[in-house]
Amino acid sequence: MNRNILAVRLSGSLVCVGIGMTLGSHLTPLARSHIEKADVVFAVVSDGIVEQWLAAMHPDVRSLQPLYTEGKSRMDTYRQMVDAMLTEVRAGKKVCGAFYGHPGVFAWPPHKAIEIARSEGYRAHMEPGISAEDCLYADLGIDPGKAGCQHFEASQLLFYKRRIDPTAYLVLWQVGVVGDQSLARFSTGAQYRQVLVDVLARDYPLDHEVIIYRCATLPIHQSRIERIALGGLVEADITLEDTVVIPPAKTLEPNTEIRARLSALDLAAQEGV
Repeated sequence: MNRNILAVRLSGSLVCVGIGMTLGSHLTPLARSHIEKADVVFAVVSDGIVEQWLAAMHPDVRSLQPLYTEGKSRMDTYRQMVDAMLTEVRAGKKVCGAFYGHPGVFAWPPHKAIEIARSEGYRAHMEPGISAEDCLYADLGIDPGKAGCQHFEASQLLFYKRRIDPTAYLVLWQVGVVGDQSLARFSTGAQYRQVLVDVLARDYPLDHEVIIYRCATLPIHQSRIERIALGGLVEADITLEDTVVIPPAKTLEPNTEIRARLSALDLAAQEGV
């Protein structure tokens, strides 16, 4: 290969950054620097106002949001996003992908684009951002280290045999499209959520309190924090942006056998001193 062509190719680079969830509040200085210094910025953000905010930082911000279309498989959309970013990287440009929240959380394109770019010899990496999960802990006052915390994509919980621990918090993502096997819908209805509730009812009573949560994306907005009974999820108004949090339904049960083993080790250590 011609050395000049190779030099142009390898001068290309990719960084995927997270801009956080709430406009202007969560962007780190390092993420801002990558946006400002890039040759081109590709954006997947929460709304048009956020796109305008990004455009004030860089003259060439290209939204990838229009690639989403009802009835079109999201995997096709994701591949197009990857191709759009890598086309510019291969042209020798410094590319920045700006994604709302954390670029590696519920975001297939950044991971895939970085993987391919690296395999082709380009510099590529990811910078973290504040995700909806981080906001959830703050807004709901949850410490995941207190009783433990499980996270499942809602459809994955239905499609596979997963084990739920009702002594820990359970966080369900993308409940608004639960049960969608086509990856082409923006929402599913009450009948699909009924299947989810039926699965959850194996471990939780139907009157157990659950929380519908949606992070604020603009400073003038308030986060959605709605507490309802588990059975009420079927008819609840839930969008793709909403997350369902299920607090523990049971208390932690001491493991007396393991505690006894550990106590024996403690005693042996003391006697060996």
